[in-house]
Amino acid sequence: MLYFPRWKTYLIIAVCVLGTILSLPNFLSRETLAALPDWYAGTRVNLGLDLRGGSHLLLEVDMNAVIHDRVEGLVDSARTQLRTANIGYTAINAGDRGITVQLRDPAQADDAVKALRPLANTIGGGALGGGQPDLDIRANGGTVTATLSEVAMRDRATQAIEQSIEIVRRRIDETGVNEPIIARQGNDRILVQLPGVEDPDRIKRLLGTTAKMTFRLVDMNADPTTGRAPPGSEVLPSTEGGRNQQSYVVRKKVEVDGANLKNATAGTNPQTGEWVVNFEFDSVGARRFADVTRANVSRPFAIVLDNKVISAPVIREPITGGRGQISGSFTAAGANDLAVLLRAGALPAPLKVIEERTVGPDLGADSIRAGLMSVTVGFVLVCAYMLAAYGLFGAFACFALLINIVLTLAALSMLHATLTLPGIAGILLSLGLSVDANILINERIREETKKGRGVFGAMEAGFSRAYSTIVDSNLTTVIKMALLFIFGTGAIKGFAVTITFGILISMFTATVLVRLMMVSWLRQSRPAALPV
Repeated sequence: MLYFPRWKTYLIIAVCVLGTILSLPNFLSRETLAALPDWYAGTRVNLGLDLRGGSHLLLEVDMNAVIHDRVEGLVDSARTQLRTANIGYTAINAGDRGITVQLRDPAQADDAVKALRPLANTIGGGALGGGQPDLDIRANGGTVTATLSEVAMRDRATQAIEQSIEIVRRRIDETGVNEPIIARQGNDRILVQLPGVEDPDRIKRLLGTTAKMTFRLVDMNADPTTGRAPPGSEVLPSTEGGRNQQSYVVRKKVEVDGANLKNATAGTNPQTGEWVVNFEFDSVGARRFADVTRANVSRPFAIVLDNKVISAPVIREPITGGRGQISGSFTAAGANDLAVLLRAGALPAPLKVIEERTVGPDLGADSIRAGLMSVTVGFVLVCAYMLAAYGLFGAFACFALLINIVLTLAALSMLHATLTLPGIAGILLSLGLSVDANILINERIREETKKGRGVFGAMEAGFSRAYSTIVDSNLTTVIKMALLFIFGTGAIKGFAVTITFGILISMFTATVLVRLMMVSWLRQSRPAALPV
């Protein structure tokens, strides 16, 4: 217990030195960090929202819109399938979870069911098949219904939330926000925390925009001022013209989908100097765009974003290069935001902000000062007690506590963990838990000394008898912190992580580092009695 081979001594010293080096970037200025290698300068603890300031948003995915889009798609697809199968119908009505088809001839009900079956998508089964259709198609006399199953509803909800998280991440990455926290909460919510964001309203606009873009032909035979549209068309408002907005009658058929966009960038028109958005299609979109513009020269071509016409230029000539331009009285910020939305892709459903909190940078700076002050005061008080109670051995414990804090910061830095106020509280609490081990050891040594044991015997017995108690107490605390981490949310997880690191590292500093210092002092000074 009291014997340290030379290699073990060097290893303990190396761990302490390496931990100190890795924790240093947290205390250096930005100017100093800029001169250091990126791999070293980036080894820092990220400050959370409550320390750095920024925005906290809780978004909810509109699942009704997800189901509505699927049902609306079924209506158009059902018309095509029935027309192809030469099955007559009087009406196709959309419901909350499916469609209802009224047939002209009830005798064709079985044929209609067969014709509508290809509309069903397969859910589950994996690469080996064996999945089940998402539509329950049934006939009752002259009425055929196609209803989304419960499994289909859950599957579409899961897909929508996963796709929304990915698109939200892309949009935020495009804005240059550092260390965002984007996580799923519950069945239909997304938590977004953006440290250091100075314009939360812009981020909220970006995340609240569905950005579903389509390219459709304008119906030249309809008058938008009447507010009515012929079958196959709809009246959509325009974002052009400021207050004097006009409307367009636009065909419902999507000629080119925005999903085929490959890139979008903001720029200026060389002739007019106004801000525009330049876009580029992939090979499929470019071919489709060329076909449509070739067949519809001299007709207006509407660019529709979230059911609003942002531009309706007249096709002057076929556009075969797969590139185009969107103009519409954009500002520089507006053009850049639209380009970000188009590059990131469209959301599968609208996102609603149901909770919003903004933390100013001044409040964050105050929190940092308060947190550092609490840790400093806690450290000083603990060290004062240890020095008063145990003298030299208390000084060894104080040094071990300092190394404990340094190694905890180094571990958090290596993991690029996010430090929050509860995390600072965890570090403060871990100081008290860490010093418990040194108190147990010193008290055991004191008891053995009172029993008349010699210097080496008292120290040997003190460490060996305290060790099992230290392990048991720390293990139970680590189990509790593991439960907090598993079942807790963001701030609670940070609290659990910092305490766990502090406890695990205290096992090294209290039972290994302190023992090395005590043994080294004992061999050099050869005291007649221990200073406890």
